[in-house]
Amino acid sequence: MSTPEAGKPVYNVKNPCIAKVKRMFDLSGPGAPKHTAHYEIDLAGSGLEYTPGDSLAVQPTNDPQLVADTLAALGFTGDEIVKHPKNGSEVQIRQALIEATLITEIDNKLIKAIVEKTGGNTPLAELSQPEKKEELKNYLWGRFVIDLLLEHPTAKFTPEEFMATQKKLNIRLYSISSSQKAHPDEVHLTVATVRYSSHGRARGGVCSTFLAERVTVGETLIPCFVNHGKGFRLPEPQDETPIIMCGPGTGIAPFRAFLEERKATNAKGKAWLFFGEVSEKTCFFYKEEFESYLADGTLTNLTTAWSRDQAEKIYVQNRMLENAAEFWQYLEQGGIFYVCGDASRMAADVDKALHTIIEQQGGKSPEEATAYVQAMKDAKRYRRDVY
Repeated sequence: MSTPEAGKPVYNVKNPCIAKVKRMFDLSGPGAPKHTAHYEIDLAGSGLEYTPGDSLAVQPTNDPQLVADTLAALGFTGDEIVKHPKNGSEVQIRQALIEATLITEIDNKLIKAIVEKTGGNTPLAELSQPEKKEELKNYLWGRFVIDLLLEHPTAKFTPEEFMATQKKLNIRLYSISSSQKAHPDEVHLTVATVRYSSHGRARGGVCSTFLAERVTVGETLIPCFVNHGKGFRLPEPQDETPIIMCGPGTGIAPFRAFLEERKATNAKGKAWLFFGEVSEKTCFFYKEEFESYLADGTLTNLTTAWSRDQAEKIYVQNRMLENAAEFWQYLEQGGIFYVCGDASRMAADVDKALHTIIEQQGGKSPEEATAYVQAMKDAKRYRRDVY
């Protein structure tokens, strides 16, 4: 499938690039609170192209054991024939659940069906009322489809009925952590494996556990394509605009790509990286690479924050405030501030620190600092990739 103009493959959700992982290794060490790994996906001969700041869309499959448990809860053998949710072909329900069904999230259709099949004899009947939206959300947290099936054994489904209550298993997006100039036939990902327990069952993120546990290097087929992040881009290599990159945890991914690109293009301008994690000993991802970039001038400053290596917790926003004078100089020189990572807490705390630096170092009122930040956004000098 190609465009007549370029003659290059066009990859998307309906026509993904089918690739294999050629190499994977742990980034987190023994004793780290969570597992984080580096994945190198082979693109040789695919024609797939990307730019630092892009994301890779990955189509995962579900855990076969979770599928088996869900089928057992339904009373199915797994051999029953249903329509594949994505292509409409007739397949065994086991295959449909593995490849195309979001059994780790509960759709309102399933709740409604259970209420009907139990004659309303379920707490879900009450929780389904519009005014109980928040309570229903709390009830569903940490529950998969299997939990509702086990809690309601009298709700019996035919295979077709059950499939009609399920969401589709869609792609997951990961910030790309490589430059194609440095790795022409590869794309790299930096992924933390999501694992937790709830309601007496071990749980996992569908795609992160797919990569960590269900991918065999050189064998497993991974459907993927590039999601282009037009707003998250480096200045041109000869542009001397300073850049500040703030990427704690796996938020480091695009900035590893940025630094590889800067080295490959001999980019001008100062570059400052803020990286934070739990502990220097177990979670200093890409340490040797970043130190080599410091040594050769690709990176001007590297500032780290380890939240549990001392009595008081230190985060990237604390390091920003400690280096406020130099941070302000970067801003006043027209610097671009990039932030990647957790939207709920980190990005908000970093934004607050940014305002504080502008107020204190710039001698501005809170209102003037807000206007300064808005001007940065308008000029595309404050760029965020948060999730």
